[in-house]
Amino acid sequence: MKRMNAIVKPALISASLLGLSLPVLAEDYPAAVQQLIDRGVSIDGSFDAPGGMTGYVGNMQGRSVAFYLTSDKEHVVVGPMLTAEGENLTEPKIQELVQGPQNEKAWAQLEGADWVMDGDPEAPVIVYTFTDPNCPFCHRFRQAAEPWVEAGRVQLRHIMVGILREDSLPKAATIVGAEKPSEALTENQDSYSNGGIEVNRQLVSANADRVRANNQLMRSLGLSATPSTYFRDGNGNVQMKQGAPRPSELPEMMGSERP
Repeated sequence: MKRMNAIVKPALISASLLGLSLPVLAEDYPAAVQQLIDRGVSIDGSFDAPGGMTGYVGNMQGRSVAFYLTSDKEHVVVGPMLTAEGENLTEPKIQELVQGPQNEKAWAQLEGADWVMDGDPEAPVIVYTFTDPNCPFCHRFRQAAEPWVEAGRVQLRHIMVGILREDSLPKAATIVGAEKPSEALTENQDSYSNGGIEVNRQLVSANADRVRANNQLMRSLGLSATPSTYFRDGNGNVQMKQGAPRPSELPEMMGSERP
């Protein structure tokens, strides 16, 4: 087994210093772990860690957290664990026990969401992306994805939201309510530099709630930026990227090298 080297940004917390008794508390968690739960940490899984410690991964205020219970069960060390060679032992466990299940659950929600198809319906790769009609990074992402979409390799499914500007929701409602939403989406993309699609007040009145529901879905997934994009990697695992991806990230997101 590789020797443990360090804990990055460690935080050592003693149950005794906090005035907690050492007997096991609710759900059989040691007191040092329970005090983190009391502070709002939810635990998604545990695992055996080097040095006789027990590792835990979970969530706090929408962010993944990891910590380690020492072998005497009196202290927890918060943060990632590295080996002497610099290997991060914590990140794979967060992916396996926290982010992976969360992303799979999100994917199922996105499949049933209100989205606009962009590309060949028979394309082998599906990518979900939250799109604000006024978002410059959404615009650039769509431009970057163009070769894959045009080649029939990728179908983008745009979940239209209205969060950036006052007219974002009206534009999004105009797109989703159009007779041909895919064409309306393309119109907004093509005319982006000139202000995007022209708002249709009738469509806004009839379809604003659909966009509001997408806004709520985005919030419920803990997302704060557009585009926020979900895709399956080469192993079939759901991954999520917030913000415009770098060019080097596109082949993995699109499932192949640039056509």
